Amino acid sequence: MAAGPWELELTQEGAGWSWSSLRVLALAPGGSHAFNTGGDEMILLPLEGGCRVSCCAERYELAGRVDVFSGPSDFAYLPVGSDVEASSEGGGRFALAGAKASRRLSPRRGGGAEVALEVRGAGSSSRRIANYCMPGTFDADRLIACEVVTPGGNWSSWPPHKHDEERPGETELEEIYYFCVAEGPSGSEGVAYQRVYGTPERPIDVLAEVRSGDVVLIPHGYHGPSMAAPGYDLYYLNVMAGPGERAWSVSFDPTHDWVRSSWEGQAVDPRLSGRGGDGK
Repeated sequence: MAAGPWELELTQEGAGWSWSSLRVLALAPGGSHAFNTGGDEMILLPLEGGCRVSCCAERYELAGRVDVFSGPSDFAYLPVGSDVEASSEGGGRFALAGAKASRRLSPRRGGGAEVALEVRGAGSSSRRIANYCMPGTFDADRLIACEVVTPGGNWSSWPPHKHDEERPGETELEEIYYFCVAEGPSGSEGVAYQRVYGTPERPIDVLAEVRSGDVVLIPHGYHGPSMAAPGYDLYYLNVMAGPGERAWSVSFDPTHDWVRSSWEGQAVDPRLSGRGGDGK
């Protein structure tokens, strides 16, 4: 799934589904790359480094960040059918989260300081979500995208949930998980784990060991937990889209749904204070 400047090029066709896509663009210092968004609307989100983005006669400077654990980044919304050029003086890596779209919106820049943050869970289930392109925080046709930071030793996407049916309280969404795992103090490679399982009617059974740059596709079924090994903070970018209403409505696994009530009275992990991924 790597080609040319793309560290990752995951199209709908490559995933075997209809709506969600993800690309990761790597630029050397002084490098640039031009492309067309085709049938997708996208957000360009710096993972490491900053860049300049030209789209539809607009130009945006994205300050970016040192890495995905350094807090939210500026980002740019790129409409369907747009010619785009991204260039970076210092080089870096940039995610392009996409969704098939029919409504053409205007290009826009989102500021990192304005990204809506929330902490979910408590105790060892604490994690922090940056709601870049979620219903109610940023307008799009179908694209839904957020990122999650889970401190080492914690579980996120817990209790498990699903969104694979159009029914009251649930929307049908294809989902991509793109992972980055922090290194250890001596540069040791971090590791994490992702669970996905289905129902008797739609079985799926995944328990994946993941490292930085790995992807897990969730066409249907319950997903969670995402497990950060002790000592290794975990990041993942979620990209979602589907055929129905643009809404993140989920059903929790009734076997484990009681866990949410256990968070009452528990403190949030103090490593999640502030806007930075390390508590700064």
